[in-house]
Amino acid sequence: MAHRGSDDDDYNDNEDDFGGALLKGAVGAVAATVALDRLDWYMWNHLDPETRERTRSVRPGRLDPGHVIARKIARAMGTDIEPKGPDNQHPAGVAVHLALGMGPALAYAAMRDRAPALTAGGGTLFGLGLFLVHDEGLNTITGAGAKPQDYPWQAHARGLIAHLVYGLVLEGTMRMIDGPPGRRRPRRRR
Repeated sequence: MAHRGSDDDDYNDNEDDFGGALLKGAVGAVAATVALDRLDWYMWNHLDPETRERTRSVRPGRLDPGHVIARKIARAMGTDIEPKGPDNQHPAGVAVHLALGMGPALAYAAMRDRAPALTAGGGTLFGLGLFLVHDEGLNTITGAGAKPQDYPWQAHARGLIAHLVYGLVLEGTMRMIDGPPGRRRPRRRR
């Protein structure tokens, strides 16, 4: 058994902090991803039909990135997914989209106490970075999206606004659960 102040105690503190951060990050991820989705769908549904069709027409297979990735995974496993409806939705594509929202939020939660600058702008700086790296970069590089210049400007504006809200909701949720970043919370005695 480790006594107070030993290296083992410090190790356990860090382990507890990291596990707790990931759990809190999962809650924040769900809140942020739901907020992003609700806002994005609202904006999508209020675009003029011509802009929606132009956006669909440049997407690989007319699918959003989550569905493109889900289809690639399914095909690699020897099957396929067939999204249905006017908005090409399939549970596998929705699940990939949720996973894409979960990963960055977990990383954010794990790092926010170690790098409080990450929370600048109440999380909007993180949302901006996520938009630029993911929507404007990785989607094109991985083939999950078309080249940025192929999309109408409204698609970029919609993505930017939705990701800024994602960052705000993520940081807001983390603050409600855990308080401001960079502040050591008192450890509960066992």
